[in-house]
Amino acid sequence: MKPERALVAERIAAQHCPELVRAAPGPDELMPLLQRAAERFARTLAPALVPLLGGGAPGKVPTVKAQAARKGDLSELLMFSPDLAANSLLGVPGGAAPLPLLIALDAAAILRMVDRTFGGRGEAPSPLPDRFPGSADLMIQRFEGVIAQHLGAALSAGKGDPLQPLRRDSSLVALEPFARDEPLAAIEFDVGEPGGDSWLLTLALPFTTLSALFGAAPRPARAVYHEPADPHSEPFSGVPLQLTALLVDMLMPMAVVAALQPGMVLPVAVARQVPLKAAGLTIATGTVGAA
Repeated sequence: MKPERALVAERIAAQHCPELVRAAPGPDELMPLLQRAAERFARTLAPALVPLLGGGAPGKVPTVKAQAARKGDLSELLMFSPDLAANSLLGVPGGAAPLPLLIALDAAAILRMVDRTFGGRGEAPSPLPDRFPGSADLMIQRFEGVIAQHLGAALSAGKGDPLQPLRRDSSLVALEPFARDEPLAAIEFDVGEPGGDSWLLTLALPFTTLSALFGAAPRPARAVYHEPADPHSEPFSGVPLQLTALLVDMLMPMAVVAALQPGMVLPVAVARQVPLKAAGLTIATGTVGAA
């Protein structure tokens, strides 16, 4: 159908401000946010590991310290991944499907936890077995639940749900958590056990997951430089100001004030520089007289 006349817009189309259409934060902006979340996670993880490391007796609380976050990819993680490790793929809730996040823990740490559970001193077998026993699988599930709860709270500043366990495997190659060349953000945690042993907990997630977690975080507004206001321009030029010239400011004894009579003359000395004040602040000085 052909219209008989030209179509005219009823009103001006909406135009979004730059704050609404700005680009999502890039990796350099996301890494500091991940670092702060990792430090929150480290503080809450230490007491949560106590039941897994032999109870809550004095001096039994482990230490957890977050290292510096770094950029990488799955190929780099595979280079340093042991043949046997507790690798768990967790899902960040939100959207049509959970977004992936990887945690990895070496086998010796898990096996020491299992040994303590059965009354041992927390020793791992040497050499390590080729696969985890069934008791270790149960410990991995417990450890995974602790991580999912506290890491989910740390990534959302205490406002989100626990992460969802998706799948796990003792081999990172078999798990295939991400594409080999997908850019990742990774961070490691140094965990020191009360008995002196230590191990690393590795966290890695794609930047797509990181952006979904922190993409809506407020970004500091850029400072806007304003020229100094001109006092000769409106609206400042029309503002009335009350000025006061302070001719004399002198101290008198109470006895002199009490003896004042009508007609008495008090000798005063007017200063050479008379202060000119506005709202109690001296803004200029001058002299008494006509010019």
